[in-house]
Amino acid sequence: MKTIRLLGDPILRRKAKEVESIDENIKVLIKELFETMYATDGIGLAAPQIGVSLRIFVMDDGTPRALINPVIVFRSEETNIAEEGCLSVPEVFENVERSNEIVIRYTDINGKNIEEKLSGYSARVAQHEYDHLDGVLFIDLIDPSRRFAIRQKLSNIIKQSGKTYSKNKS
Repeated sequence: MKTIRLLGDPILRRKAKEVESIDENIKVLIKELFETMYATDGIGLAAPQIGVSLRIFVMDDGTPRALINPVIVFRSEETNIAEEGCLSVPEVFENVERSNEIVIRYTDINGKNIEEKLSGYSARVAQHEYDHLDGVLFIDLIDPSRRFAIRQKLSNIIKQSGKTYSKNKS
């Protein structure tokens, strides 16, 4: 299991680099992402969350998949609001507004190009993980007054950023 990077780690705020080729190292990375996600009871995990600045994330919404170089090509105007948490921001759960439906293009672990329509819960997970690849955390999407209200908790998380945390989702 890899160490989950926590809020305050600069890698979480960087735009991740494109994967140039799917070699054995990328396949090992994907295996480590799945192992870490499952070991921490997550439903999704992006490579930057384990310290690797590459455009890869894994998710398991009932169908485990690895998405390499994903691009969201459509977001519905219809949105929904639901509570989210993040393995990199432990103990913080907030309501986030997301598109109810997306279309995402990506390459799978076998090098196959996929275009997939996701809705509801699956779309939420994919959007959350996709944001990680652009250095965006779910707390960036909440109302500023809520961010202010949880500022002390966030400050404590940053102070503890050298530790692994393993009890929260996504």
